[in-house]
Amino acid sequence: MTRSGTDEPTNTPLLYTAAQAAALLQVSPSWLRRKATARAIPCTFVGKHLRFSANDLASIIAAGAHSPADQRHQ
Repeated sequence: MTRSGTDEPTNTPLLYTAAQAAALLQVSPSWLRRKATARAIPCTFVGKHLRFSANDLASIIAAGAHSPADQRHQ
């Protein structure tokens, strides 16, 4: 497979299955499917098949990020 505009093949999938995405995110596939079905996280449906793009995964990670607590001394 080649990416648009390049002649070099890539091993990175354009879309990940729930199992692949869950492995990358280090969560269970059932958690990921449940959140996707509830539309609580970004995902793509190809027909009835659930898939995740790299942008979907980045959004899921960003949404879960917490900034350090503001520790002001009074």
